[in-house]
Amino acid sequence: MTAQQINRLSAKVIFVLSLLALLTIFSGFIHAPQPPEPDEGAAAHIFQLSMVATALSIAIFLVTADWKQGLRAVRPLAFPAVALVLAFVVLYYVEHLR
Repeated sequence: MTAQQINRLSAKVIFVLSLLALLTIFSGFIHAPQPPEPDEGAAAHIFQLSMVATALSIAIFLVTADWKQGLRAVRPLAFPAVALVLAFVVLYYVEHLR
């Protein structure tokens, strides 16, 4: 695989993982608040694993990016960045304000 192919693949992985994180948080937001459990639950673990995998994918994306293109090189990260910020905002709301 060339660096460009790896870059495209990592961009797709980042997109899917950020969407997974957002949907996982929204699934917790939709359900009624429940009493605290000794374990965080499956949704929390899925979110945590998707965050670790997203961080690794971003590192791969940045290493394989063609920096001669300038800001166009990081354009595929725009939607995942918005999705991740939204996921953390909703997570903060669910954990602290709800």
